[in-house]
Amino acid sequence: MHGCVWRVVAGKPDFLLKKMKLRKPVLFLLFVTVLAPIVLYTDRLGSFTNSSTRSEFIEDFSTISFGGETGNLNLLRQEPSNNLKEPIGFVYFDNTSTAFSSSDGSTGDNSGEIIESANVSKLEESRDLKTRVLSTTNERTQSEKGNLIKQVTDRAEGENTNNGLQKHESTVEKKGEEHDNMEKEEKPQLAEQTSNEASDKMVTDDKSGKQSAKTSSKGDSKEHLTTNTERRSDQTVMPDAHVRQLRDQLIRARVYLGLGATRNNPHFIRELRLRVKEVQKALGDAVKDSQLPRNAYDKMKAMEQTLAKGKQIQDDCAAVVKKLRAILHSTEEQLKVHKKQTIFLTQLAAKTLPKGLHCLPLRLSTEYFSLDPGQQQFPNQEKLEDNRLYHYALFSDNILASAVVVNSTVFHAKDPEKHVFHIVTDRLNYAAMRMWFLANPPGKATIQVQNLEEFTWLNSSYSPVLKQLLSPSMIDYYFKAHRANSDSNLKFRNPKYLSILNHLRFYLPEIFPKLNKVLFLDDDTVVQKDLTGLWSVNLKGKVNGAVETCGESFHRFDRYLNFSNPLISKNFDPHACGWAYGMNIFDLEEWKKQNITGVYHTWQKLNHDRRLWKLGTLPPGLITFWNRTLPLDRSWHVLGLGYNPSMNQKEIERAAVIHYNGNMKPWLEIGIPRYRNYWARFIYYDQVYLRECNINP
Repeated sequence: MHGCVWRVVAGKPDFLLKKMKLRKPVLFLLFVTVLAPIVLYTDRLGSFTNSSTRSEFIEDFSTISFGGETGNLNLLRQEPSNNLKEPIGFVYFDNTSTAFSSSDGSTGDNSGEIIESANVSKLEESRDLKTRVLSTTNERTQSEKGNLIKQVTDRAEGENTNNGLQKHESTVEKKGEEHDNMEKEEKPQLAEQTSNEASDKMVTDDKSGKQSAKTSSKGDSKEHLTTNTERRSDQTVMPDAHVRQLRDQLIRARVYLGLGATRNNPHFIRELRLRVKEVQKALGDAVKDSQLPRNAYDKMKAMEQTLAKGKQIQDDCAAVVKKLRAILHSTEEQLKVHKKQTIFLTQLAAKTLPKGLHCLPLRLSTEYFSLDPGQQQFPNQEKLEDNRLYHYALFSDNILASAVVVNSTVFHAKDPEKHVFHIVTDRLNYAAMRMWFLANPPGKATIQVQNLEEFTWLNSSYSPVLKQLLSPSMIDYYFKAHRANSDSNLKFRNPKYLSILNHLRFYLPEIFPKLNKVLFLDDDTVVQKDLTGLWSVNLKGKVNGAVETCGESFHRFDRYLNFSNPLISKNFDPHACGWAYGMNIFDLEEWKKQNITGVYHTWQKLNHDRRLWKLGTLPPGLITFWNRTLPLDRSWHVLGLGYNPSMNQKEIERAAVIHYNGNMKPWLEIGIPRYRNYWARFIYYDQVYLRECNINP
């Protein structure tokens, strides 16, 4: 066979040679086209394997670098990976306040590199780059989540650091989702913006990521502080905790003493009563634990043990609850009784004249009647009707209180010689009042003391209120014992309302017919500044200048008047602001023009049965001077020193006149000690009459 082939070849040497030459290029091309790619890719893989160690973790599969080139494994166009760095993850350590110190610095470096690459690339490439960086951050967070939690757990076991880690991871994931949604919602018009704007936006996004991480850290620290605060509050011991516990034990002991099951056990009853005496003795009048004796804790423990025995004897909860309800009802009834007694005793103390103040007018009256008639007269009587001077009206039967008003006014007056005081008192105190000011003249000021009995024009036929005050029904209302519980508000039962001195303020033009303006002062006031500025106040056609006293819901007309009566509801506003008597500037000329006294008489006749208002002078004053009162600045007149122990000290010191309205007058023992010095400093206790009557500060 071989020989035959060779013979054929030998027979046709030229043809065969040409055919052999043609096969060699074909085989060479086949070798190049098939084997060359295999060899080429084998070399590339070899070079990739050499450049990466087994310990390295490939995080970005979207870009794999072979040698110096970049191969894309997805459909999105990619940026060169040499210009990018991976975001650095955050790990929470023990100290949450320093957990972000390293991440802040590294993030700043990455931001600089991102800005540099964005300035080179186009807008679309920058947007693709931002999307890829965010997606890479999310993939890195998810891939390292397990290892990260394990590291934190091993590092700080038993602490709440995992909460901060989970909050941070959720913050990063949410941040990536928000940016992805923002990329989808962007309009094509943004493609015309410059690459610098895109890079600035990327830096802002990076800062937002850091801010969210810091916010989560602050949230963790706030939760930690809140927990610590709650623990401290739980550990705080109340200053009266033991006192309260002792009182609770007495209540429980009272329950067991009244139950049938425990009363059948005489041994337990004797023991419980003994414990009650011991606890009551230890408790005493203590209001704080520091006031308890040293053995109080032992007594409390012994009582608790005895009460535990009672609980074993009486295990019927229904009986205990029934007994507690009975005790509660009884206690509420006792509280009501004590409140009524307190009100009654307070009113009684306010109406009671101290022994010294009762002695003083007797001693002064005796001295007055021993004087010669010439010595009983006051100087400067020609000033009493001079309208160029400053005139004051004071109606009182209290000598010491009147002296304080006059002395405090003169003390603060710029020109004392221009001030004239018109004092009206009753027949019993007339001589004593004159003697006091004769013996203690108020400097250069002028004094006039008048007797109420000299006002012959003031009688029951002219004054409706005087007729009512002398009526048998009014006397029965005040002095009959069986009427004591007829009125819930006992302050309206004060006999001072029977005195016509309290109603003289409605007859100023009749008392001072030649005066144009008068400043009315109550005898429980103290002047702290010069008052001459009140005479220059423009009352704008009003009769009365006064300080309003209403607040948000109190001291309004509906508090003083009966708006269920149609006469009141049709003529007045229930929400109108009330004003204060005690320091009022009255224009007597306007008073006469508008017939104010006639208006007062009309309403007094309508209130003969006390259906429109209770007794007193403020309700008829509000009605009489309705729409005729000009509000003054509050600093002129501050009230409340006779009932409010918590007034503002600065407000008191700024006031021109302070008013001790209420039952706690400064000359009574029930007066508020905090305010007594404002009044007492204008009394000269070295005066002989005060020493004789044992009146001391």
